[in-house]
Amino acid sequence: MTRVSLEANPGRERKTVWGRKDEEYAADFCLVSRRVLDEEEYRIFRYHFLLGADWRLCCRKLGIDRGTFFHAVYRIQQRLGRVYRELAPYGLYPLEDYFNGATGAQGALRPATRPTVVPIRPPLARPADAPVRKAA
Repeated sequence: MTRVSLEANPGRERKTVWGRKDEEYAADFCLVSRRVLDEEEYRIFRYHFLLGADWRLCCRKLGIDRGTFFHAVYRIQQRLGRVYRELAPYGLYPLEDYFNGATGAQGALRPATRPTVVPIRPPLARPADAPVRKAA
């Protein structure tokens, strides 16, 4: 087990809370992964990333060929990387946002079956209109 960490909450009363941040992070990491990935992708994620099996063992265990396996791994990395970064109210990546993020009422987790994802930067309000000159 890891050690317990104490955190001061902002506010008038300055109450401190304790927690095991490493275990909380590992639990959030696994739960978000399970919610985002479908069943087949989660099996690949579990064997390759959580259990540390190499591609040969994963392909033999899952009954897939090498190309299919690596395409699935790249797809999993892309999907989870975006979700870990954009997760609200604080992302799982970068780690400083998770371990040193907001605490108290503004940092409380929202109960949801699916993670809430916010874009890294908002889309443009409307595309810029380029002037069009008349042709002949």
